[in-house]
Amino acid sequence: MGTAGIILVALAIAVGIIGIVVPLLPGTLLVFAAIAVWAVVENNLTGWVTLGVVTALIGVATLIKYTWPVKRMRAADVRTLSVVTGGALGIIGFFVIPVIGLLIGFVLGVYLAELATRKDQRLAWTSTKHAVKGVALSMGVELAGALLATVAWVFGVYLTQ
Repeated sequence: MGTAGIILVALAIAVGIIGIVVPLLPGTLLVFAAIAVWAVVENNLTGWVTLGVVTALIGVATLIKYTWPVKRMRAADVRTLSVVTGGALGIIGFFVIPVIGLLIGFVLGVYLAELATRKDQRLAWTSTKHAVKGVALSMGVELAGALLATVAWVFGVYLTQ
C-alpha cells in the first residue's frame, strides 16, 4: 500500500478513535475495518498477522468492556433498567442538546429511574455516580483496545515498509 493509502487508513483509525470518545460513529468497528482493509490490500504475512493481533486485542477489549463495568455496577446495586432508561434519555438528550445532551440525558435518566425505585435521593444519586463510572470505565476499556490495535497496526506498517 502506498503512502496515500496508509494516510487514509490512519485517518479512518483517527476518526474511529474520536468516535469512541464522542459516540457519533461506531469507533471500534471503524478502527478494525480500516486495519482489515490495510491487511487485505497488503496481502502478506505481516498484514495478516497484524490483523490477527488486532482482532485479538479488540476482541479482548470488547469482552472486558461488557463484563467489568457490569460487574461493578451490579456490586453497587445499580439496576439494569436504570442504565437502559439513562441510555434512552441520553439518546433523546443528544438530539435536544447536541453531544453534551447525551451525558446530561444519561445522568438524568439513571437518577430518575433510581429515584423512582429507591425513593431516596442520596441512594439514587450514589447509584447514578456508579452508573456514570461504569460507562466511563467501559469507554476507557474500548479506547485502550482501539489504541493498542492502532499501535499494532503502526508496527505492522513499519515492518512492511
